[in-house]
Amino acid sequence: MSYHDPKGFREARERARAQAAAEAARIGAVKARGAVPDDCGPEIPEAPARGAYQVVRPQKLYPDGRDGYVAKDAGYLGRAALRHADAFDVMRVAAAKRKKPAPFTETQVAMGRHYRDLVERHASAGIRGSSFTRTRTGGTGQSGAFIDALMQDRQEIDRLLKKIGPGIALEVRRVRPSDRGTRSAIPDRALVDMVCIGDKTISDVLRAHGWSVNGRTVGAASTALGHALDRMVGPTHKPKTAAVHYGDTPVGWQAEE
Repeated sequence: MSYHDPKGFREARERARAQAAAEAARIGAVKARGAVPDDCGPEIPEAPARGAYQVVRPQKLYPDGRDGYVAKDAGYLGRAALRHADAFDVMRVAAAKRKKPAPFTETQVAMGRHYRDLVERHASAGIRGSSFTRTRTGGTGQSGAFIDALMQDRQEIDRLLKKIGPGIALEVRRVRPSDRGTRSAIPDRALVDMVCIGDKTISDVLRAHGWSVNGRTVGAASTALGHALDRMVGPTHKPKTAAVHYGDTPVGWQAEE
């Protein structure tokens, strides 16, 4: 390009402006992902790598001046807080946008998060200053308590893994590898770990194993995950009701196994 070529100079200037505008838009999108809502206050830093989050308002129970209590906002200076949105939150929001019910019950979600917290806490047990060493031992000199807590967590993890079992959530039918493509079976353990610990949605799990994402495969995988979480929760025993008669007046009582 020559400086004596006005047309070429204009084209280069327009390309430079377009590139600058595209870069500004990219940077703006990154900053928007890390922006903090005004309700949360300036103490929470902007973090584009934070990922998906939810705005929550911490609440506590306060006396209502009579005989009861009332829930009120308890955030610092009345501000809201941010909570990381895990895979369960993302799938629930996606279902709500399609006007569908939440794919998992509150009990199933609570178990999935409990399993995640348990595994992460056990994995960080050897890291100095981790939440495990600060909350489970009460100090650095109680090595016996630390080992006991570590063993208890390991035993609980083993119990949950045994409940998950060696089953297959989605199994590839018996076809030739040339016809099967890259699709592979999805074990229950892999499904639970990828969603609960790896923070992957059902669609992410399907794609990672070469499955197409459609209503049938998503429904089958969601059902399999729900069953696995139910097994981890375990059976719930309902109290048995019986009647005992003393004299002429029957008295009802409940016995719980």
